[in-house]
Amino acid sequence: MDDKIMVGRRKECNSLQMVMESNEAEFVVVYGRRRVGKTFLINTYYNDSYAFKLTGLAKKSKQEQLANFHSSLIRYSKGRKYTKPRTWYEAFDMLRDLLETTSTEKKRVIFIDELPWMDTRGSNLVSALEHFWNDWASTQNDMVFIVCGSATSWITKKIVKNHGGLHNRVTKKIYLHPFTLSETKEYLLNRDIQMEDKEIAECYMIMGGIPYYLKNIRRGYSLAQNVDEMFFSDHGSLDGEFDALYASLFEKSDQYIKVVEALSGKNKGLTREELLAVTKMSNNGHFSVILQDLIDCDFIRSYRGYGNTSKNRLYQLLDPFTLFYFKFIRKFGTMEKSFWQYQVGTRLHDTWAGLAFEQLRLMHHANIEKALGISGIMTQTFSWLSSGDAKERAQIDLVIKRSDRVINVCEMKFYEDEYEMRKRDYEDMDRRIRLFRQSISERATIHPVLVTTYGLKRNEYSGMFQNVVTLSDLF
Repeated sequence: MDDKIMVGRRKECNSLQMVMESNEAEFVVVYGRRRVGKTFLINTYYNDSYAFKLTGLAKKSKQEQLANFHSSLIRYSKGRKYTKPRTWYEAFDMLRDLLETTSTEKKRVIFIDELPWMDTRGSNLVSALEHFWNDWASTQNDMVFIVCGSATSWITKKIVKNHGGLHNRVTKKIYLHPFTLSETKEYLLNRDIQMEDKEIAECYMIMGGIPYYLKNIRRGYSLAQNVDEMFFSDHGSLDGEFDALYASLFEKSDQYIKVVEALSGKNKGLTREELLAVTKMSNNGHFSVILQDLIDCDFIRSYRGYGNTSKNRLYQLLDPFTLFYFKFIRKFGTMEKSFWQYQVGTRLHDTWAGLAFEQLRLMHHANIEKALGISGIMTQTFSWLSSGDAKERAQIDLVIKRSDRVINVCEMKFYEDEYEMRKRDYEDMDRRIRLFRQSISERATIHPVLVTTYGLKRNEYSGMFQNVVTLSDLF
């Protein structure tokens, strides 16, 4: 395996290596959002060396799916003839017959990609798969059976959390996350694309570390030029990606889009009741499923504000691409002239950047704790919003409660240069810390922390911050 090719996927490759070294049959599920690199990971690791491989067809009938299965059987049978299966039970019986005649010194790897696409209405696909695994495949100690799909909610419900014949049958779950900031930088360097750390961060704040999106970045062009070509030019390389993304992940994707659209307008998030009011959706179990699916797919998070002991948790948008879509792509659409190049440095751009930097922080809070030297300390992270009248309302972006009785309150600033604290900023920060201290019951030392791009310019007010975390610490 070439580590240079597999940027950012070393942990997943190690998991696949453990599967290959196992002395038992292995049922592996690889899942994650569209464009995150699931198929690339598997094909690259196994170098397309399979005992059998099949890719489901998008929006095709059961008969067409079975015909596709039959074609793959013929391809791997080395001249042996198979009739076209009429049911999935017949199809998996034929696969068993094929594999019983397949001998190899290594493990036999079966890879079924886009499995959710094959599950048409009334197809009995999952039941047939259950029978295939439980009746035979699970007894084959040289068997590695891998299923994959972008429809994360389907994979989770029908395979990972199956309550029927596949309950607890999965032996290895590999959920593929987007790249981190450091992995994004490594990926771009691997493609000989040179960017400063701030430019990489802004790239991440738009694309969210999705390998396929990053693959569309062209050398020799600025980030702004690339963003214009990908998202704002007519027939751009990622034109229509938003709708395709949600449709690939969720059935009735319009309902999921309603939720993330509502959250895109509220940086700190909304309660369930507030979400129901904005979306005008019904308060039932289906709405709970939508929220959990979005959490499972890393689009939103559920959290409790500091000191909030009620059950009213907040739901907050996490996905950078979704925020960028609602703030710019849907609002402005495609244009003949450059759009994003003209936005850089404007108030509209800077307002978005502040919100997106908050998302970046949420996805890399462990790096902040490492920079503060508290990785070995038990911590809890919160945001905080004061109660009280509008005049005295205050909020703190990130609160880190530590087991050593210190509370870090973090201020986020995405700046072009060193952040310079002015008198009014000092007074506002002092007010918020005072209100926060009054709202908590425990005795703790409060350490204000600045999380910013390039650091803090020293002046008469800079002593407010006990620690400074810079963008380089997030890489």
